[in-house]
Amino acid sequence: MSTLVLTLLTIVLCAGILIGGLLAVLLNSMVSAVISAGLASLFASVVYVVLAAPDVAMTEASIGSGLTTMIFLYAIRKTQNAESDSESDSGGGK
Repeated sequence: MSTLVLTLLTIVLCAGILIGGLLAVLLNSMVSAVISAGLASLFASVVYVVLAAPDVAMTEASIGSGLTTMIFLYAIRKTQNAESDSESDSGGGK
């Protein structure tokens, strides 16, 4: 590919990283914010491929985008289950 195409692709992908990061901060839903952060990490891994760093790209895709997103989603689900359990226990005593 030509240098101009790679430069434009890198700029578009970096804009995607910024948009994903902003969405992760600004969204009210925790699940949507975690998915946006994972998407930003996925864009970062594609940038690493474009910049000829495939080992870093594989690590970012697997750990940054995949594993971290799954751990956050699991933690959100567990805390929401714990909150709903405690609300149902305390609500029945009135």
